[in-house]
Amino acid sequence: MSGGFPSAPDGSFPVADGAFPADKSSSAAGSSPAAGGGAAHGGEATDGGAAAACPPDEHALAAALEREGYFADEGLRTAVHLALRLDRPLLLEGEPGVGKTEVAAVLSRVVGRELIRLQCFEGLDAGQALYEWDYPKQLLHVRVAESRGQEVGDLYREEFLLRRPLLRALESDRGAVLLIDEIDRADSEFEAFLLEFLGDFQITVPELGTIRARTPPIVVLTSNRTRELHDALKRRCLYHWIAFPEVDRERAILRAAVPGLEETAAEGLVRAVQRVRGLPLLKRPGIAESVEWARGAVTLAEGGSPWPVALRRALGLLIKDEEDTRLLAGHAEELFGDV
Repeated sequence: MSGGFPSAPDGSFPVADGAFPADKSSSAAGSSPAAGGGAAHGGEATDGGAAAACPPDEHALAAALEREGYFADEGLRTAVHLALRLDRPLLLEGEPGVGKTEVAAVLSRVVGRELIRLQCFEGLDAGQALYEWDYPKQLLHVRVAESRGQEVGDLYREEFLLRRPLLRALESDRGAVLLIDEIDRADSEFEAFLLEFLGDFQITVPELGTIRARTPPIVVLTSNRTRELHDALKRRCLYHWIAFPEVDRERAILRAAVPGLEETAAEGLVRAVQRVRGLPLLKRPGIAESVEWARGAVTLAEGGSPWPVALRRALGLLIKDEEDTRLLAGHAEELFGDV
């Protein structure tokens, strides 16, 4: 993460309503509006970020995350706090469903910045992540100019530039929270390109010059560890592994995320989830799956199903693999007998 962020006169920072693990404002690559404003080409960054306030202290940050419905443990709270204070990108690893992506979504609401998301995939290149020229628009401009007998003019100016997530994050006047999601899915070549971007928060467009960040973005990278990331990338980041939550924290998450879930039901459901994760499953359920399971079970219970029966009927929201489903069927009594 890099750069400060604006705060209220009393030193607090804006907080919007929300509940974990809602994915409210994730902007898919190229799908959300540009952050606004043009970048300074070939010159120094403006001082828009210089006047930004110092990040809040650790306790204020923890309280804001909880108000957003994100119940981070001490290790994650410390990692976010230090990343903000030290202006370092934050690299989060962990199994799918433990809340890595939600850290960026919640943080964007906490600090009042736009969330810009770059979803990584195999074959992702700098053009798709940074910028491309709008060739159809350029061709149309040429044809119109020729039909009117006018000069074509410069085809490489800003009106023909398609801004992808990384460039949009640089051009944001107030700064952005940049989520580089599932970096482990991208190729090592893209990782190498990213090193330069994270080092200077600037890019060079040959036809336009150097574009520097007006306010450096807060950067969160996530990885499901489908492959090992290069040491060079890890050295540029503050690293944290997000584990599955302990019983008390998962129960708090469920109470906040599932209206109508009674305390005894929440305790039973968390016990069952913890037991399920202890089995040799191909895909262990994450927090997002346990929340959806709770919501489905509550819906069935409100329709008249006894609670243990409701849990079993809603298992398709928790387990997403046929072999795992068969394995759970053989352990049903020990998993749900006292729920």
